[in-house]
Amino acid sequence: MFKERIIEKNPLHLKCLNHISMQCRSVEESIDFYCNVLGFAPIQRPGCFDFDGAWLFNYGIGIHLIKSEDPDGMPKVEQINPKDRHISFQCESMETVEKKLREMKIGYVNGRVVEGGVAVDQLFFHDPNGSMIEVCNCENIPVVVLDNGGDAIRGSSIANSNNGVERDRQYKFVKQRQPQIHRTVCDTI
Repeated sequence: MFKERIIEKNPLHLKCLNHISMQCRSVEESIDFYCNVLGFAPIQRPGCFDFDGAWLFNYGIGIHLIKSEDPDGMPKVEQINPKDRHISFQCESMETVEKKLREMKIGYVNGRVVEGGVAVDQLFFHDPNGSMIEVCNCENIPVVVLDNGGDAIRGSSIANSNNGVERDRQYKFVKQRQPQIHRTVCDTI
């Protein structure tokens, strides 16, 4: 019944998320952060660009750093707000991440999401440009496909996987899925 209610929906024939781009005050400081804190590696960037930047890669995704035309005009973010726009990375050990952030003297905020007795721990911090980073153990909560009414489709749990190809094999998109209300109960951050 589950397979009968799910159809493959990919009108643009997308394969995966390739990269995100981020404006930065200093390309060098941003490279240092993304490489030495988050484990990315510099990769070749086309030489035809007429603006300063860098390309980084790891975990199956690229980060394209673009030097801001007005670095002093970039918003100054001081407070860590987990509700801000952010990118999130799953990790092997929350304890190790927290220890490393303390050692590197990077300020962070802890968070916890509890759903059905299952907890996801979160750490939020900023890159040198004020962009929010989350590190979590989000694989603890399965991804459950919803029908058009917002109800879970029985048997539709999608295993969280670091391997995008494996994850792609595990699920199909719900036909014309409408925006859903986020039902997760959040302990505060």
